[in-house]
Amino acid sequence: MLPESLSYRLKRRLLGPPLTTERLSEEKLSKVLALGVLSPDMISSTAYGTEEMLNQLVPIIGIAAFSLLLPITGAILLVLLFVTLSYREVVMVYTRAGGSYVVSRENFGPRVAQISAVALIIDYILTVAVQTVAGTDSLLSAFDPSAGWLEIVLITVGIVVLLTYGNLRGIREAGKTFALPTYLFSSGIAVLIIFGLVRAALGQLHAHSIHVTGVVVGHAGSGLLYGAGILVVLRAFANGGSSLTGLEAISNGIATIKEPRGTNARRVLVVMSAILGSLVLGVSILARITHAVPHVLGIPTVLSQEVRYVFGYSLAGKVAYYYIQMVTVLILWTGGNTSFNGFPNLASFVAEDAYLPRQLTRRGHRLVFSNGIVILSVLSIALIAGTKGDLNSLVALYAIGVFVGFTMAGSGMVKHHLTARERNWKVKLVINGFAAVLSFVIVGILAVVKFTEGAWLVVVLFPILFVVLIRLHKQYVTEKAELEENAPHAAEVPILRRHVVLVFVERMDLATARALQYARTLQSDELRAVHFVLDNQVANELEQQWIRLGLSQFPLDLVECPDRRLTRASMEVVAEAAEDGRTEVSVLLPRRVFEGAWRRVLHDRTADRIAGFVSQLPNATATIVPFPLGKRRRELVPWRNRDEPEAPADLAGAGAKAGAEHHGPMRGAAAIVHGRPWTGVHRHGDEEGGAAERKAATAAKAAAGGKGTEPSRSLLPGAMPIAQLRWRQRAKVGGRVRSVRVQPRAGVPSVECILADPTGQLLLVFQGRRRYPGVEPGAVITAEGMVGDRNHRTAMINPIVEIIRPGEVGNPPPAEGSTEHQE
Repeated sequence: MLPESLSYRLKRRLLGPPLTTERLSEEKLSKVLALGVLSPDMISSTAYGTEEMLNQLVPIIGIAAFSLLLPITGAILLVLLFVTLSYREVVMVYTRAGGSYVVSRENFGPRVAQISAVALIIDYILTVAVQTVAGTDSLLSAFDPSAGWLEIVLITVGIVVLLTYGNLRGIREAGKTFALPTYLFSSGIAVLIIFGLVRAALGQLHAHSIHVTGVVVGHAGSGLLYGAGILVVLRAFANGGSSLTGLEAISNGIATIKEPRGTNARRVLVVMSAILGSLVLGVSILARITHAVPHVLGIPTVLSQEVRYVFGYSLAGKVAYYYIQMVTVLILWTGGNTSFNGFPNLASFVAEDAYLPRQLTRRGHRLVFSNGIVILSVLSIALIAGTKGDLNSLVALYAIGVFVGFTMAGSGMVKHHLTARERNWKVKLVINGFAAVLSFVIVGILAVVKFTEGAWLVVVLFPILFVVLIRLHKQYVTEKAELEENAPHAAEVPILRRHVVLVFVERMDLATARALQYARTLQSDELRAVHFVLDNQVANELEQQWIRLGLSQFPLDLVECPDRRLTRASMEVVAEAAEDGRTEVSVLLPRRVFEGAWRRVLHDRTADRIAGFVSQLPNATATIVPFPLGKRRRELVPWRNRDEPEAPADLAGAGAKAGAEHHGPMRGAAAIVHGRPWTGVHRHGDEEGGAAERKAATAAKAAAGGKGTEPSRSLLPGAMPIAQLRWRQRAKVGGRVRSVRVQPRAGVPSVECILADPTGQLLLVFQGRRRYPGVEPGAVITAEGMVGDRNHRTAMINPIVEIIRPGEVGNPPPAEGSTEHQE
């Protein structure tokens, strides 16, 4: 067992043990759970949708704002109706996750689909910021209404950090736990609305003064719009449009819904939209009745004021108030958490299409897209800090990306209907087409009326991000074309007649010795060490040391470098060696690998720079030979008997000299193996050597905290620990298949695999086979046979195998766009 690094042990402590690939399974949700899990983002907008409309009206027309509130709310609900009808068709046709991105890609191609990608990326980032800030506002409304922007920012950033940590640990966003806030909030607001309407009908609920501290109030005019002006009304409509965010969550997470997937998703979508429409309308009606107004800092919220007005200040009223505030905070923060699955999954889709960096396709320690989660967190925190936690400023940026996604989804469905012409396609064409046009018009309205309030940032950023994605894709395509150009013929190019190996030597130390030793393993016609003379005294000392160590038979070239341009001098030496066109030149560059960032700062990366330049020459290859220094280097040598004393330095030097005399150039350097004195030949079949290996492996395991590179697992019933195997012993072992390969020997194919259990590894060989059914990476098996030796490794030849659990070749794809956290 190899010891683990400190950073890995720390990550394991913080995030938990790593999850293996077979744990990557999806949990299908019923309609009830799907509604609770997928709708918090949308339903939670009830908490701030009405307030954002009043934010635009009250400062301009004062009390007259409440006369315009319901007509604007009605217009928003009309848009909700058509967008919902449009997405009913989307989820019936595209039952794999991805939402508007997949719809656009399938109908318009990946290039046009990047418009949807940019819109969704912006939407996901803003969702985290808006939802968490709104949740903080609701929290402070209940406990500290006088809090300033600094408290809002600090609490909100802390919540985002906690969400990031939880998602990096792989919290599964499914089941009753995450569905509960949706139902608690919806039922609580429904009770508030019903109770408020009853009290209003009985004459017990009345309007309150809007002239209070912390509220900017305008003066009502006359006319149809009460002096508001069409621009103000459109701004209020634009702010209220933020209530529709999250409607795409069903199509994004459709892969998590039980079959029949399309039908169930359609029903969940309709119920979610109906709940949202009812709650938003009810909150707006209560606002009109009570004249709850938005405060400058957003505290207390409009919803908080309504609860106070409706339930009063009695003991029961206080209980109801704190209950609704807490479930509001809970659903808002839960709604923000949905982006931590949506964004990483979307980023992985886009990266698979080569429009974002490939690193976003990799799953991390806990089988989540860790890179995407971290990026989302950083961008959201920057946005929260940049706006000082002002919800109104964030909402100004919010809705544009949402409605661009609606536009792309509707347009894609129009293309689909024109192409497929399925049953009732004309009716569906009208529905999706009207929704697309309506959404596009709203995008224009948002861009114009909110431009000076911050929407300019999205308007400017949108085309920039689109161009960046296209440019990244172009770079990937160029690299792929360059790598694949004549690739089938490149492997068939005749081997050059001569092979020259050059080892660039700065000074004689363990790192250089390791590179020289490795050079001797290469089949070369000429092997030379090269030192570039930057200091004559250093060169003379190296030359004397070379002779003193008995390396005189190993040529050492001292190359003048008067201008100290090492890269140029390196290229000249290599070009000279390969100038005949018949010589392949391999350059080995020792590199000292230092432990700790502060130590790496103390040293340069000359070897990397030289390798980069030398590799550009024809018939030349540069190889970095790393040599680790520090504690980790000593821990990474578990095979030497730890009880055997180290050879003294003078004996090691004498052995090197004697080796050179008896065995030719650099034979003495073999006395240094991986930076440690050589202590003898070791075979796995040797009982003493095996004992030493097991003892060293146990020590290494203890140094690593008793944990290897895989999660700790118990032995299979009836299986012997691999570390206790003896040569010529019949035994039964069990574990996990780490790797499988076909190894031809003497023209006969053999399947070779590595079997690992918590104590060690064993080589299994199946002779005369090209494949052994069930023996594949990740499979859990038992093997019974005679313990032997194969190429100095403990092995079983043609054992009897029982498949306990099949493996999964490669990384099986997750539920695409799933809004649940994978374990």
